[in-house]
Amino acid sequence: MDLFNQIPETHNILPRNGTAIYHGFVFSMQESDRLYKLLLHDSAWRNDEMVMYGKHIVTDRKVAWYGDDLEGFTFSNVIKNALPFTNELRKIKEKVEEVTGESYNACLLNLYHNGSESISWHNDNEACFKKKGAIASVSLGAIRKFAFKHIRSKEVVSIILQHGSLLVMKDETQDHWVHSLPPTKKVTEARINLTFRTIIK
Repeated sequence: MDLFNQIPETHNILPRNGTAIYHGFVFSMQESDRLYKLLLHDSAWRNDEMVMYGKHIVTDRKVAWYGDDLEGFTFSNVIKNALPFTNELRKIKEKVEEVTGESYNACLLNLYHNGSESISWHNDNEACFKKKGAIASVSLGAIRKFAFKHIRSKEVVSIILQHGSLLVMKDETQDHWVHSLPPTKKVTEARINLTFRTIIK
C-alpha cells in the first residue's frame, strides 16, 4: 500500500493490528523552518551508541535525549541520561500533546544528515517504554519516506513525512509491525525527527 500522493488525513494508515495516525502538517512552514534551524544548532547532538548482537555500534546519525527527571534508563542496551526539556522543546511537546490527546515525558531527537543515513526495520519495544503507549514523531527538514512492515504477513505500508508534520504510533503497533526510514540517494538535505515518548521511571 503506497500513500505517497494522498492528501494527509487524520485516520489510521495501518490496515490492522495497530494504530498509526498521520496528522499531516501541525506547524506552519514558517514555524517549521524556525524550529528546524533552532534545533539543528542548539540541540545537544552526539553520535548514537547501541549494543547489537554483543557489538558496540556508533552511528553517523546523531541523537539528543531530553526529558523530565530521566537518568539511568536503558535504551538499545546502553544506559542513557536525558537533559531537561528546553523551553522550546516543552512548547513543541505541549502542541503535540494537544493534537494527540496523549502525554509524554521524554523526547529522542534524531539528526539524519542526508538520505544515506537511515534506520533499518525495528520496533520500539524497549522495556523502558510504556507498554502500548503512544510515540509521536515530528518531522522537520528533508522530506523522507517512512515504512511499516507487518511482522507476519510482510505487508508494507509507506508514507512520506513532510516538513512540519506529525505521525503517531500507538496501541499494539509495536507488537505486530516493524518500521524503518529507508536510505535514498535523492535526499541531500538534513532531517530532524523528534519522537516524544513515555518512559517508565
